[in-house]
Amino acid sequence: MAGSELTEISGVEAGRLIRAGKLSPVELTQAYLDRIERLDGRLNAFAHVMAESARAAARDRETEARNGGIRGPLHGVPVAVKDLCDTDNAPTAAGFPMFRNRRSRANATIVDRIAAAGAVLIGKTELSEGALAIHHPDVALPVNPWRGDLWTGSSSSGSGVAAAAGFCAAAVGTDTGGSIRFPAICNAVVGVKPTWGRVSRHGVFPLSWTLDHVGPLARRVEDAAALLGAIAGRDDRDATSLSAPVPDYLAELDHGLGGVRLGFDAAYSSDGVMTETVAALQAAIAVLTGRRAKLVSVTMPDTAAAQSAWTPICLSEALSVHQGLEGARPEGYSALFRDFLDAGAAVTGVDYAQANLARRQFAGNLDALFETVDLMLVPVTPNPVPTVEEFARICPDPAGLERLIRFTCVYDVSGHPTITLPAGLSAGGEPIAFQLVGPRLSEALLIRAGYAWQQDFGWDNRPPLG
Repeated sequence: MAGSELTEISGVEAGRLIRAGKLSPVELTQAYLDRIERLDGRLNAFAHVMAESARAAARDRETEARNGGIRGPLHGVPVAVKDLCDTDNAPTAAGFPMFRNRRSRANATIVDRIAAAGAVLIGKTELSEGALAIHHPDVALPVNPWRGDLWTGSSSSGSGVAAAAGFCAAAVGTDTGGSIRFPAICNAVVGVKPTWGRVSRHGVFPLSWTLDHVGPLARRVEDAAALLGAIAGRDDRDATSLSAPVPDYLAELDHGLGGVRLGFDAAYSSDGVMTETVAALQAAIAVLTGRRAKLVSVTMPDTAAAQSAWTPICLSEALSVHQGLEGARPEGYSALFRDFLDAGAAVTGVDYAQANLARRQFAGNLDALFETVDLMLVPVTPNPVPTVEEFARICPDPAGLERLIRFTCVYDVSGHPTITLPAGLSAGGEPIAFQLVGPRLSEALLIRAGYAWQQDFGWDNRPPLG
């Protein structure tokens, strides 16, 4: 199999071939490195390509495979992490040029778990400044592989581009207001935002302590499932991590959707939403009910207060991260990020308390809704994927930003899991996607439903890169 073909098969399939002795982890890793070398000069997905350590890890995984020491379904398969995950052998800049040489003495928990699962860490992906919305002006902006003028999503932009471009089988992203789901829609890949606490945040540079979620992006649902299975689970170094057992997500892919109650609020999901997204939601209903899910008409709990709560929570918690941060200098932040921190200083204790009350009320109402349905079908955003220039105008405009994130930030506020699934391209060439939202710790069901959609929709989500 030629190197270009190796990077086109799923990571799970590559893992099967490695287990069967039909594929070398060294050969596979080199194929990905060759693709990165050939294409990333124009896509800027990576902050650090870890070629030397990746080759060394691939050699170790190959030796283990020959001796029957397979660690998991991604054994010998290259993956990437967002460059706010600490690694002991590469800097962690978190999107700040002033931290280009910032080193950690230890890995983030998820980095250790990726190694324990036998995957090969091929590099660290670029992100927006501090995992907020805009890239620092001194950072090369990741480029959308579908159409170069389109936004790549904040803040896990590099992870979305790397997954879409075939630079790795899957990549870790983080999501505070939509930063797994926006790169997923913008780059036409799958994104899983797990339940808050499902994945440890130890060693992951924070934006907002209680809003940050860690999860996978991948071209294929099964690869996102395999990476989530590798990184999820209780971590004593993160007291907020959940102790619930981690299912075998891959083993449940084909369990079917018979009897699953699919909730849909037609008014909520179409109000101001572009026509092609509404059509994608209807297509999803047809596919999932065709797989024997039962459509249930519901009324979405009011999201306005939860949406408003996101801003004071994020602002004030981000300020708490950066106050007294070692190595930080005021001039090292962009003007936009300094303004963001200044806005955090203006949030009062009463503001924060009221925001958290709104959070609890919305989360409770959503929990109650999930007593009547198993999944909810909703858009990712009402807008078409904006161009880079359009996003630069949207981001500083409170009304524009509120509209953009209205279907994403509320599930960070509540902590419920979601999966974002690609649904083709619009007439203008912008990727289209939708979300499924589930009750807490329902990632296995979300992945099952996503796999059903992927099989029946059958769209080839490989961008035309050559």
